[in-house]
Amino acid sequence: MDVNGTVAEGFEPVREAFAANFTRLGERGAAVAVYRDGHRVVNLWAGTRDIDGTAPWEPGTAQIVRSATKGVAAAALLLLHQRGELDLDAPVGTYWPEFKAAGKDRTRVWHLLAHRAGVPVLDRPLTPAEAADPDLGAAAVAAQAPVWEPGTDHGYHAQTYSWLTGELLRRVTGRPVGEWVAEEIAGPAGADLWLGLPEAERARAGRVGRAETPETAGGLKIRPKRAVAEAYADPDSLTRRAFAAITPLPDENDPGYRAAALPASNGIATADGLARIYAALIGEVDGGTRLFTPDTIELARTERSAGPDRVLVTGTRFGLGYMLHGAASPLLSPGSFGHPGRGGALAFADPESGIAFGYVTNGFRTSVTADPRAQALVRAVRAALA
Repeated sequence: MDVNGTVAEGFEPVREAFAANFTRLGERGAAVAVYRDGHRVVNLWAGTRDIDGTAPWEPGTAQIVRSATKGVAAAALLLLHQRGELDLDAPVGTYWPEFKAAGKDRTRVWHLLAHRAGVPVLDRPLTPAEAADPDLGAAAVAAQAPVWEPGTDHGYHAQTYSWLTGELLRRVTGRPVGEWVAEEIAGPAGADLWLGLPEAERARAGRVGRAETPETAGGLKIRPKRAVAEAYADPDSLTRRAFAAITPLPDENDPGYRAAALPASNGIATADGLARIYAALIGEVDGGTRLFTPDTIELARTERSAGPDRVLVTGTRFGLGYMLHGAASPLLSPGSFGHPGRGGALAFADPESGIAFGYVTNGFRTSVTADPRAQALVRAVRAALA
């Protein structure tokens, strides 16, 4: 496998791990980017741009990154708080009165970000076309009765996070979430990331699909825990219902779906775009924009939810909109914060080391959190810093 791109001196282990993902872990096409103290130190790509094609991956190839853009939606709400426009402790209904329905009147803004709102499911799932309509999505989640008392427990809001965060931002700013992110986050950071892929950028986005999971990797068997597998197989479980809040599953290669702004599931980005945004959250990028103040960084990564996750059926840790370092989602260090995308993608920042990381792939696996390919790259970054 020919690996393209560059690595700074000392980061050669990342190139080695990236190449090994293709030979040992069945990678089809992927890219990884790493920034340190606002400067790019890793920029690698290899394989094909399409999971089912032969055209080579190019420097600007983008892919759908699923939940990796949950962290970008979180950044939008935290920036509104940083600017004094959003009170994280206020009831959601202060900004979105319809959300008070069905026993949700005491749900706080921070509950949405920490996956404590109790509405990971929809009693009537939305079709892909309905899900793409922000008015229908917002109305559905506003009318939904919580499955636990908001604030008392946590469970991953796999799909509903799109409308929870997107509608709250729209109520506060009057602007659609995709437009706001483009103008206030991706644009200032110089990042190739979109919530709602513009027609002019369609040709840059590769086709994604399912990648077979190898039986072993380095002698270790790769398989989900029995309880997790059973939860996904049970149509009545919160796990299955949360991911099925959009039913049937959308065609992630459909231009119409990609044009929708669903920050829980359909953001499209390059690896460099993800890494640049996280680099901008924690410092200046190439001497330019910084997005978060030190206080906002601490808000983002201060633990708000921890322990058994009622949806993912494993122990998870969340700050305000971000997964935190832990057994279920290992990041670079205990101070890291970020978000994976189900089946592959990963983006995070580590303020202490100044590292920002972005990885995208066109081959999705069944994992939600700790994809072996992304984890191999994280370990390589850790080794480079040792």
